[in-house]
Amino acid sequence: MQSIVINIMGQDKPGLVDSLAKCIYTHKGNWLGSSFAHMAGLFTGFVEVHVSAEGKQPLIDAIEALPDITIQHVAALGPQESNAVKYTVEVMGNDKPGIVQELTNVLNQFNLNILTFSSHCESAPNWGSLIFKAKAEIGVPAEFDDGALQDALEALANDLVVDITATH
Repeated sequence: MQSIVINIMGQDKPGLVDSLAKCIYTHKGNWLGSSFAHMAGLFTGFVEVHVSAEGKQPLIDAIEALPDITIQHVAALGPQESNAVKYTVEVMGNDKPGIVQELTNVLNQFNLNILTFSSHCESAPNWGSLIFKAKAEIGVPAEFDDGALQDALEALANDLVVDITATH
C-alpha cells in the first residue's frame, strides 16, 4: 500500500466530501485522515489515503473527474515519528496586517516546527475592530524554554494575549 496526500479545492456545496469519500472507497483506497475548511465561499482541504500501487493512478484520475473541484496529490513519505514535545500556542489580539508573519517569524527564530495552525478574525463589538485569534500546535525539543517564547510573542504587541500549554 502506498500513502498519498490529496489536496482539494472547489466552490462549496453539499456533497463534496461524500463524493470524494465514495470515490476513494470505490477505488479500494483507505481514508486515513483529513482536514477540511470552508473559507470565502470555497471548500478546501486535504486527505491522506492508502491505496495499492496499481490503484493509485485510477484513483487520482477518478478524483480529477469529480465536478467542480481541483486537486493536487503527492506520494507521502510515511509516518514521521518525532520525540519532540508538543505545545499548544493560542494568541489573541487586535487584528493588523502582518500579524501572522510576525507570529510565525518568532516561532521560526526559536527553530520550532508548526504541526497545525489555524486562525480567524471576529468582530469585537465593544471596540469596533476585529480581534485576531490563532492556535498552533508546535513541536519543541524536550529542554525547550516556553517562558522565552511567551515573552517573545507578547513583545509583538502590547494587546497580545498568549497562552502556551504543553500537550505532551
